[in-house]
Amino acid sequence: MNHSDQPDSSSRRPRHIAIIMDGNGRWAKARFRPRSIGHHAGARAVSTCIDTCLAEGIEALTLFAFSSENWQRPSEEVGALMQLLLRTLDREVGELHRRGVRLRFIGERSAFAPEIAYRMTQGELLTADNRIMTLNVAMGYGGRWDITHAARALAQDVADGILRPEQIDEARVAAKFPLHDLPEPDLFIRTGGERRISNFLLWHLAYTELYFTDILWPDFDAAALHLALAEFGRRDRRFGMTPEQAHAELKG
Repeated sequence: MNHSDQPDSSSRRPRHIAIIMDGNGRWAKARFRPRSIGHHAGARAVSTCIDTCLAEGIEALTLFAFSSENWQRPSEEVGALMQLLLRTLDREVGELHRRGVRLRFIGERSAFAPEIAYRMTQGELLTADNRIMTLNVAMGYGGRWDITHAARALAQDVADGILRPEQIDEARVAAKFPLHDLPEPDLFIRTGGERRISNFLLWHLAYTELYFTDILWPDFDAAALHLALAEFGRRDRRFGMTPEQAHAELKG
């Protein structure tokens, strides 16, 4: 992906937003409720975020819903999350399709129950031709898994005689990632107060603007997203160039 895919200086709007939705458990704990209640509240925040991104003309939204490390959480919590995922797919996929949203899941699916993996695939097939916005949901995902998967695919190409090792460059590596057909994330948001990227989109965030907020995910509403968008608009994005070079490229 090249930097000409970035937003122009007149709009200052990100084309692609990536979010770590952190804080569901703490939100529930503060209300003396079980963690599952926090996850249900977080699902409502997802709907609000999608609505706002559609209204703002965002082309792609990538949500970190369930990491490869999350399988280590208590089995009751994992089970509740899987049931919430099933209900959400049943309830929301048709509406996403109606609104022109393409749904995709990224991550290792082998650990998911067959029923869940089937619903994921069906949602992707139903919405595959939609172009208003792409919603990527990272499930069983880790940035190191993503890079390993790309490296394995390139190694197979070399073994099959399709590529020579010296032909491997950044563009060929990037082409092996699930998000290869989208602009790289312009804006990364993490809610919940933590200041780290936690193994999310490690390859893709090289030049992404990072935005951290103490707001817990269930409370991250349209106003909170607009604050993040406003902050993004004030950032001076140079991609290693001088300010004069960067501004000239944006104008061009």
